[in-house]
Amino acid sequence: MNSTNIFLTKPALLLSSYHILGSLCKRLSSTSNISEEIIRQNNLFDIEHKKQKEAIGRIEKIEVNYEGPSETATLVMNKHISTPYDCARHLGEKIAEQSAVALLNNDTLWHMHKPLPDSCKLRFLHYKVAQPASVNKIFWRTCSFILGAVASNSFKDNLKVQLHSFPSPNVKSGSFVYDVQLPLDNWQPTQNELKVLSIEMIKFCQQNHPIHCMDVSQELALDLFRNNTHKYQQIPNIAANHNGKVTLFRAGHHIDISRGPMVANTSHFGRITVANVIKLDTDIPGGPIYRFQGVALPRSIVMNHFAYSLLEERARQLNPARIPGTVENFDEDNSFVAHVTA
Repeated sequence: MNSTNIFLTKPALLLSSYHILGSLCKRLSSTSNISEEIIRQNNLFDIEHKKQKEAIGRIEKIEVNYEGPSETATLVMNKHISTPYDCARHLGEKIAEQSAVALLNNDTLWHMHKPLPDSCKLRFLHYKVAQPASVNKIFWRTCSFILGAVASNSFKDNLKVQLHSFPSPNVKSGSFVYDVQLPLDNWQPTQNELKVLSIEMIKFCQQNHPIHCMDVSQELALDLFRNNTHKYQQIPNIAANHNGKVTLFRAGHHIDISRGPMVANTSHFGRITVANVIKLDTDIPGGPIYRFQGVALPRSIVMNHFAYSLLEERARQLNPARIPGTVENFDEDNSFVAHVTA
């Protein structure tokens, strides 16, 4: 298959700058191009979200003790309704915009848009904290999640794209990853095609999507992913290891399974490069599995062109993460929380 004709629209002449590209893929930024399957998934997500909110019943108050670098505050919030992001907005828009993730009781990372279950101590972590390892890992995980959105929506409709999975984030590996099944025998993307994918990821992030999460039953997860062979097979094992629940994340119209937490909003992303797509040697039926790899920086982190080019070069090398196969025990940690030491 001619690889120059696999995207939703033929790329116009690609110039040197990402900002002066011609007409490229449009589905990620156009609601008119959303598929029936995406609409179905989002309807299920919305119905379940409404159902869970209605099931809360009588509103109980909780005390959230905020511990900031130079100030403290006690906030009276709503149990199972108020989120760390709501708390941050009470403290100031700057805190809300800069915070990547919340830290509860000094030991548990918590997604910014996940309702708080009880009274707690609360801190906010940003990208310039003294010990950034946990924040970096959360940012990397979110990169993979968004890369999946780009991979699943950037190809023509006649190409069946199946997201398989993305491994646990490993910043030291040099790239974030998503493994995707494509009906292309030996696709080796050109630099122009990689630029197309990079631009689509940038465009998606520039839409400033809040990233929401929700815990759902195995039955709902199976219904939501009934048309994705790989995730449908993975869900029972995930649920069996997490009290029958599966964690979903949504940004824009894209929904996926992940252990979480992730960063609060796609607006946190700055420089982004989809550096390579590599065909993997695997025995998974249904077509070749390709490893999409990229590198990115938070918007608040500035790096000169030469230093960033070194990161791009490293990200082109095959990421050493586990290669998926038919014989494996897929166990994605599906909890809303992740301990700092994890």
